[in-house]
Formats: sequence, structure tokens, C-alpha cells
Amino acid sequence: MAVATGIIVANLYYCQPLIVLIANEFNIPEAEAGSITYLTQAGYAIGLFLMVPLGDKVERKKQILVTTFASVLALILAALSKSFFILEIASLLIGITSIVPQLILPLGASLSAPEKRGKVIGTIMSGLLVGILLSRTLSGFVGEIWGWRSMFWIAAGVCLVLFFVIRKLFPENKPTFEGSYGQLIQSLFTLIRTQPVLREATLINVFSFAQFGAFWTTMVLLLSEAPFNFNSATIGLFGIVGASGALAAPLVGKIGDKGSSRIAIGYGILLMFLSFIVFYFSSESVVGLVIGIILIDIGIQAIHISNQTRVYSILPEARNRLNTVFMSFSFFGTALGSAFGLFLWKIGAWEAVGLGGMVLAALAFAVYAFTYKSKRKQQHALNNSEINL
Repeated sequence: MAVATGIIVANLYYCQPLIVLIANEFNIPEAEAGSITYLTQAGYAIGLFLMVPLGDKVERKKQILVTTFASVLALILAALSKSFFILEIASLLIGITSIVPQLILPLGASLSAPEKRGKVIGTIMSGLLVGILLSRTLSGFVGEIWGWRSMFWIAAGVCLVLFFVIRKLFPENKPTFEGSYGQLIQSLFTLIRTQPVLREATLINVFSFAQFGAFWTTMVLLLSEAPFNFNSATIGLFGIVGASGALAAPLVGKIGDKGSSRIAIGYGILLMFLSFIVFYFSSESVVGLVIGIILIDIGIQAIHISNQTRVYSILPEARNRLNTVFMSFSFFGTALGSAFGLFLWKIGAWEAVGLGGMVLAALAFAVYAFTYKSKRKQQHALNNSEINL
């Protein structure tokens, strides 16, 4: 499951080191070419909101297989794009069809014992984060050697192989929801209205994912210009640095199993704030960027896994829908963060991006501080929550 999540989620990030190559081919500004990054993330958010809830209604393995095959078709469309507009459409479709990791996570959670759920989620998330970060490295090298279209062809082939692997190895998992699709979507808003832990975790993730998106989108622009002048292969190598954050995932999951998820979230917010302080002063320093990447990726892991563990503990029979709310808004935050980062780049280059990231971290901390409750009060609220699903 960890391998599958890593392979599929990588589809969302292959485009990032390729922005300069794509801009050159279609003869458009690099900042404009960067729009495919937030279109992909926006598509992911749309797919999460409309398709992931079906995991509580239809058999999960079947849904995973259909969606994986659809992602193959979307990747082929990107590889065949004859205009930037077609590539933008393909990017949106790649995002919509790359939701498989968010179908796998609830499946893994439902198959695990409650006392090991945080560790299982952390393990699967390790695969997901490695996929996110190493996808940039792979994409940078492939783009530099064979061109940006080759990356999408390779991704389509890998996902097709994965389709048959999932078909053979994944267990079936029966749904529990018996209502209509309309009732299923309506229940999402019921969950938002009635579950304070879900609201808090989701809003913190929105601001944290926005920081993540803003950094990784604009970093490509920074490194492609003076004084660095790096090519796409060299830029992609920075993804390897970020993979260090994956090592923290199982540890964070264990902390969550011990009931300390909220403490880990606080430290994660602090690390992400510190990362943008480092980034601000590293517009000409590779060492500074490396340190900042380590901080931001460990921070996002601490926040995301801890919040996800808390969310999955609310209502076991509604895990897909809880995950829908949590992840669709999180990646909507990533899309907004990418667009926000490109906007800041246009008005103030790297320093503006650094300041913007600090502001987003401050907003995440404001939510964290404002919604603070003791563990006992939170547990009391969970035990007494009543919801018609």
C-alpha cells in the first residue's frame, strides 16, 4: 500500500521541475507555465471531494482499480498535448484521477488494529511522501535527458503496471453506507458542522499545505535563475533532501498512538515557521535551502500524520468521508499556496515568498492556539458526539 500510494501521488508532482522546459517549448513565461502546478492540485481537491466519499458506498478495491486506470489515460493526454491549454486540461485530470492514495489510507486504517492505526498510517504516509519528493528528482532527470513529455509516458506505463499489481494483491473491503450519492455528499457537510476536531485539523492542514505548495512551486523558479542557473535534473535532486522527512512518519504515527498527536502538531507548525525564516535568508545559499527543506518536510509530516490520526479516530464507519473533507481542503490549500507563491514571486521574488510562508505558519498557529483544549475535554466531546450518518 505504501508503494502504491507513492507511485500514484507522484503524478501530482512530476510537472514541477519541468516548468522551465514546458515554458520554453510553448514559448510562454515560466510563471505562467507554473499554473499547471496549482491546476493539478486543484484537480486533486476536486477528485477528493467528489470521488473519495464513494469509498464508503462502493467496494474500495474496485474503485481504486477504476481510478488508477483513469490516471493512465490522463497521463497519456498530457504526453500528447499539442498546446499549453490541452496540457492545462490534462493537468486538471491528472489531479482528479490521482486520488488513489486517499482511497488506500482509509482501507489501511480499516484493516489495522486501533492500537496500531497511527503506525500503519505513518508507514503508508512514508511511501506517499517519498513518492511526492522523489518524483521531483526523477522528473528532473528524465526531463533533462529525454524531454518533459517522456516523463508523462513513463508515469503512464508505471501506473498501468501498478493497476495489475493492485488487482492481484489488494484485499476487498466492503462499504458500510447504504444511502444515495446525494446523501453521501450531504453527510460531508454534516461532518464539518458536527465534528470540531475535524474542523480544527483540516484548517491547520490548509495553511500548512499552502506553505508546502508555495515553497516547492517557487523554488524551481529560484534555482533556474542566477546565481544558481540549475537545469531540471539538478533542481530535481532537491527532492532527495526532502525525502528525509519520510523517516519521521512512522515515529510521528507512534506518538499519535500514545495520544500525543496534538503536541506533535505544535512542533510541526514551529518547524515550518522556522523553515521559512531559513528560506528568507537563503536566496543565494544551497546549504540554507537544504536545511530549510529538511525542516519543512519534517514539519509537514508531523502536522499531517498527527491530524490524520486524530481524524480517523472520530467515526470509523465514515473514514472515507472524513478523509474526503480533511484531504480535499488540504490540497485546496496546496493549490492556493502554489498560486499565492507565484503571485508573491511576481511582486517580490524569493524574499516575498519567504515572508508569505511565515504569515501562513502564523495563521496555522493561530488556529492551533485558538482551538486548544485539553485531551480530556476533547475525548469527552468525541464520546458524546451524536451524528446521523
